[in-house]
Amino acid sequence: MSTDHTHQKITAILAAPEVQRIGALILDEESRSGRELRDELQVFHDRYETAVRTGDIAVLTRVCEGKHGRWGRICVQSTGHETRTPHWGLTPAGEPIAWIGSAPDDD
Repeated sequence: MSTDHTHQKITAILAAPEVQRIGALILDEESRSGRELRDELQVFHDRYETAVRTGDIAVLTRVCEGKHGRWGRICVQSTGHETRTPHWGLTPAGEPIAWIGSAPDDD
């Protein structure tokens, strides 16, 4: 099976109405959870932004490696938080988002 054929099949599956509906439900829940956790977890985003701005490598090396490919965002919490909270970050539009697990960068 060629790569192009495989890509076409995957594209067709992802375009299916039921897959789209479930994807929208997941996005709604991730957004709701992100908003719900914002007051508690915003401090991690502020710490991350400060570390990026100041080049604080010590802080940046302790940031969770969780990624959410759909948003191109990383989790801004400390490594090991997964036993207590889901991954949490902000979308490019600045909206909070929370998710479980890590998605590939091309999600």
